[in-house]
Order: sequence, then structure tokens, then C-alpha cells
Amino acid sequence: MDKNGFSSFLLGLGVGVGIGMLFAPKSGQETREMLKTKAGEGGEYLKQRSAEFKQTASEWVDKGKEALGRQKDTITDAYEAGRQAYRETVNPPQPPPSEGLAH
Repeated sequence: MDKNGFSSFLLGLGVGVGIGMLFAPKSGQETREMLKTKAGEGGEYLKQRSAEFKQTASEWVDKGKEALGRQKDTITDAYEAGRQAYRETVNPPQPPPSEGLAH
């Protein structure tokens, strides 16, 4: 959940509780119980959203690690190919000596 969404949620929760207290035809005890219930629901909502955010973040981290691993393999392969090309340029392979030649 982004910061703006969280702020909007808290503002909405506060306004809802305030209006509910002003217009509630219930006794003080009933109103307190209702507030506890609503606060618990809000807490559960936040826990759920937090768990979803953690899961999403974890998935992004895993995808990033996979991408880095692939890039590392690609770079390693390119490095090895460059080294091999350098070796072949500096020390070209020699043709095998001819065995059947008579002097």
C-alpha cells in the first residue's frame, strides 16, 4: 500500500468514527464496543495489506536476483569467449606436422 493510500484510509477511518459517535443512537457502552470492533477490523485490514505488500516486495526481490544471475552468466560467457579469441589470436593453432613426407 502506498503512503497516499494509507493516509486516505486513516483519514476515512477517523472521519467515520467521528460521525458515528455524533449520530449514534446507542449507549456509551455500545458505542465503545462498536469502536473496538471497527478498530479491530481496521487493524486486520492493515495486516492484510502489509502481508500483501511484503509478498509483492519479496517477489520483486526474487525476480531481481534471477535477472542478476542471468546477467552474471551472460557476462561470464562473454568474458570467456573474449579470452579464448585473444588466445587464438596470440597463439594461432599450428597445423599438425605431415607424417608421410620423405626427405
